[in-house]
Amino acid sequence: MPTFSRRTTRRLLAGAALIALAGCDADGNFDFDLRNFGNTGLDTSAAVRQAVNQRPEPDARGVISYPTYQVVVAKRGDSVAALANRVGVGAAELASYNALRPDTVLNGGEVLALPGRVAAATGAAASDRIDITALATGAIDRATTTGAAQTTTPAPAVSEPIRHKVARGETAYSIARYYSVDVRSLADWNGLPADLSVREGQYLMIPTPAPLVRSAAAAPVTSAPGQGSATPVPPSAAQPLPAANPPAANAAVATPPAANLGATRTTTAARMAMPVTGAIIRPYEKKKNDGVDIAAAPGTAVRAAEAGTVAAITRDTDGVPILVIRHDNNLLTVYANIDALTVAKGDRVSRGQTIAKVRAGTPGFVHFEVRDGFESVDPMPYLQ
Repeated sequence: MPTFSRRTTRRLLAGAALIALAGCDADGNFDFDLRNFGNTGLDTSAAVRQAVNQRPEPDARGVISYPTYQVVVAKRGDSVAALANRVGVGAAELASYNALRPDTVLNGGEVLALPGRVAAATGAAASDRIDITALATGAIDRATTTGAAQTTTPAPAVSEPIRHKVARGETAYSIARYYSVDVRSLADWNGLPADLSVREGQYLMIPTPAPLVRSAAAAPVTSAPGQGSATPVPPSAAQPLPAANPPAANAAVATPPAANLGATRTTTAARMAMPVTGAIIRPYEKKKNDGVDIAAAPGTAVRAAEAGTVAAITRDTDGVPILVIRHDNNLLTVYANIDALTVAKGDRVSRGQTIAKVRAGTPGFVHFEVRDGFESVDPMPYLQ
């Protein structure tokens, strides 16, 4: 049975960003979870959503200062050069540090990392200075505690946000899941555009978690060990256990051959057609393999499973395509491990139309997925 190599897994992960955008509605509220391509063991289908602090307010120039770095918040219509001039840094240096060009026009609220520290503005907002003070306050309070019961609870220290540099293939969704924060909070803190796009080399601040607020409820009720627990009834010995006749250790075990659905399916009854004719060599398994792998010789024509529109075509760093077709009823199909595409984004395709060929490899196969809205589903009910 084939297994995905790290290289194949990277290719599939790289395609997840554009596939997610292909599934977005007009408001950009669609979120594909394709980080489970291949047997990587990752489980991000239920990413943690924890409460976060509000981003500190910038000073009059848009600068937010932290103990080890500073960022600057753009105003609507600012270019990188205009923003650099306002805070007193070189335009080329600021642009290069943030993987931009000096003439790039920024979105209102977009955050850029400063390559070095700038002097505090006269009359800077208190929030621009509170971070270092808050960090020190916790240490001072702990040092002056004499052991007596405190009458008040000190305010929690504001921690410095982690600064993440976006790597190739990463998306706002994958970064938010990695740090266990909501993607909208990540967008608000960094002024991301409506489509939540990020660029390689961009610096993002990871929202800091809000302190856990515990209510002054009644003290927890404790009980003696075993109190309130039902005593299990032991199994009766009146009825003897059934006789066990295990097969001999050297008995041959019959292994049924893999089903060749391409040869036995009824084409008129199935909701979708097989993209290639071949046996299923790797079945669907939720959170481990979000589709099926269908054996086929390299160069075999890959066909559209159903009529629809080519929603997205993306290529990884090795130039290997991943293709997505949008169908009626909010369904999408995904085709990977292919090359020699015969369609382009936006093309209408018919059921059974050739869209690509099986990529060279041992063994040759096509990775095929069906997605219903947000979720991957087992393709087999659609193909049988």
